[in-house]
Amino acid sequence: MVAPLVFCAFFCCCLLLDGCARGEHRRIETTAYCGCGTCCSWERGSWKFLKLDFWNRYVSAGKYKGAPYTGKTASGARPVPPQPGLLSLDSLSHPWMIPVRTVFPWLWRHHDGTIAADTEYYPFGTRMYVPGWGWGTVTDRGGAIKGPERIDLYFSSHQEALHWGRRWLDVEILRP
Repeated sequence: MVAPLVFCAFFCCCLLLDGCARGEHRRIETTAYCGCGTCCSWERGSWKFLKLDFWNRYVSAGKYKGAPYTGKTASGARPVPPQPGLLSLDSLSHPWMIPVRTVFPWLWRHHDGTIAADTEYYPFGTRMYVPGWGWGTVTDRGGAIKGPERIDLYFSSHQEALHWGRRWLDVEILRP
């Protein structure tokens, strides 16, 4: 009887502490991208090798055309989609995920997703909460992202990115 009460109290405290930090709110145009060649402008193989080196990826557009494509963000990290942790509001709205999150320990903790933004307005390390997507950190800068009213959100598949499309949302911004 005591264990469920302790767990419930701990869960409520985590939710309250998670919402203590307040930042600015801004209406921002959000677009989606993934790691595919269409979204990130890369192609397999080089014409220098008659495309026989299909295991290698090369940048296909822009000033770095022909350079090897690493898949890393501008800050040097690998892009990741956001992942809500075990003790999150997502567990309340999707209770069927609780058993999955308790079995796999790497799903216990919350992980911020990758956001690409104009670093002149949002420096690396700026955290943002995008409704419907989750928390993310600015770790990338996109070539077509200019100004404070535009960000790109990373998704794990091209289909998810197409489904998200382009949306104007009220985004919470926590500056570093």
